[in-house]
Amino acid sequence: MSSTVKKKRKTKKNKELSPILLPSPESTPNPSLPDDLLISCFARVSRLYYPTLSFVSKSFGSLIASPELYKTRSLLNRTESCLYVYLRFHPDPTPYWYTLCRRPNPNITNDISIRKNKKKPCGYVLAAIQAPHSPPAPPAHWAGLVSVGSNIYNIGGPIVDKEASSRVSILDCRSQTWLEGPKMQVERKYPAANVIDGKIYVVGGCKDCDKSNWMEVFDTKTQVWELVSSPGAKICGDSIHKSAVIDEKVYVFGNCNGLALKPKDGTWQRVGWEMESGWAWYSYNVIGNVLYYYNDGGFKWYDTKVRVWRNLMGVKGLPRLPNYIARLADHGGKMAVLWDRKVPSSEDKKKTIWCAVIALERRNNDEEIWGKVEWYDAVLAVPESCRIEYAISATL
Repeated sequence: MSSTVKKKRKTKKNKELSPILLPSPESTPNPSLPDDLLISCFARVSRLYYPTLSFVSKSFGSLIASPELYKTRSLLNRTESCLYVYLRFHPDPTPYWYTLCRRPNPNITNDISIRKNKKKPCGYVLAAIQAPHSPPAPPAHWAGLVSVGSNIYNIGGPIVDKEASSRVSILDCRSQTWLEGPKMQVERKYPAANVIDGKIYVVGGCKDCDKSNWMEVFDTKTQVWELVSSPGAKICGDSIHKSAVIDEKVYVFGNCNGLALKPKDGTWQRVGWEMESGWAWYSYNVIGNVLYYYNDGGFKWYDTKVRVWRNLMGVKGLPRLPNYIARLADHGGKMAVLWDRKVPSSEDKKKTIWCAVIALERRNNDEEIWGKVEWYDAVLAVPESCRIEYAISATL
């Protein structure tokens, strides 16, 4: 074989393995089109392309983060669900946030296992958010993170010093900046948080919880915190194992007991153990008013009418996922699943983060729910020390 042919093959191989590079904003001249026309064009484009567009030029980046763009998207009814992922790289305590977007070149991938299996990339990637300020977020399994519209709320502690906190930090996903929100009335450590009708209900985690301070609610419209009187401290205790919103009720579990609050009339009711037992210590999420979790190679959902856990039917094509690593998120009524997998024969201890999107459909008079895998793909190469802490969606 001639040296020229060898050189060409080597060049082709290096091109396939090269990392994805986006041009710097300074490398492209500013476009001559007026801003209002560009905003009108950008508003009609899926936000999955925004991270790439923001690197075209500084003016593009400024318009992508402008409030006017998102007002136009709303007027044109082009809002969509955008997935955000919070990663931590041990021993660094700093959280790093990423968002799902389209790969600049969908035919190039850095994942060795995809190339060996000759699986064509689906064209998705996790892009890092360059937020000027990124406050620490609570660990996974403790729902201190919630989203309301285009904002993600990071509520309470522990902060770096592992102490309780009344602090509220808000990630504005439009401008990708962190803001300080109104503080809670009570300092909390590992609080549980849920959203109903634009109000955030936070429970537990306080040092001396009683019926007067165990729960408080934040109205995102008035920006005011109010305490909610409840029997929760006596029944569920300070430490909340899990919580979720289903059928417009806030379900809370702790001390092997469960409670449900119906905010419309302020009534509380006891919840049976059969609901809590299924999702202990596994990643879970409420999607389309249905509670799901993953365990032992399959997804399960909770039927609130007959109070039993059922299997999600029809999910085919996914590899077996690790129970304690898989993270679930509501992605516009679909299920987003994230997990990591070690890269085979990796000398530098690398692993890959994967993402799947599953469409959900009720059948047989709502007694069955079927899932269909729309796509799954390797979306980010990371060191072995990386951990997927949380996945959440915002509407933009």
